[in-house]
Amino acid sequence: MLIGVISDSHDHILHVQKAVAVFKRQKVELVLHAGDYCSPFIIPLFEALPLKGVFGNNDGDHYLLMRKFKEIGGEALGTFGDLEFDDLRIALYHGTNAPITKALEESGNFDVVITGHTHQKRVERVGKTLALNPGSSHGFDERASIALLETSTGEAEVIPLS
Repeated sequence: MLIGVISDSHDHILHVQKAVAVFKRQKVELVLHAGDYCSPFIIPLFEALPLKGVFGNNDGDHYLLMRKFKEIGGEALGTFGDLEFDDLRIALYHGTNAPITKALEESGNFDVVITGHTHQKRVERVGKTLALNPGSSHGFDERASIALLETSTGEAEVIPLS
């Protein structure tokens, strides 16, 4: 299963539209968002794709975000997601608390730990666990990026948006 991974969109409509176009072109079966959508108007941009996501520290109106997820058939997971696809156990967490991120990565309980928050791209093995941060889809002072995760191999790659 090919999963699209995105984080820290921070209301950047154009970059979310670019990300969705890449995800469609790559024929991803699911999109995981690691939080910091910021405003609920970002969620409908994912309407053509199955979407699951967690909240980040800059997400304001959780109730409206949850409603927008529901309207497109997506699933808002709260602040943490414990997911499994193709026998690959995935933790989805914004990454707001670095010691929690480190504990998830070092616990050995997950095959993949997906975070955002730092806006720093990361594809790194921590023991048997893949630590994956797609970087910021907003871009800020760096290049905007997303990632693709292949569950059959447990491998991921970061994709620049610009």
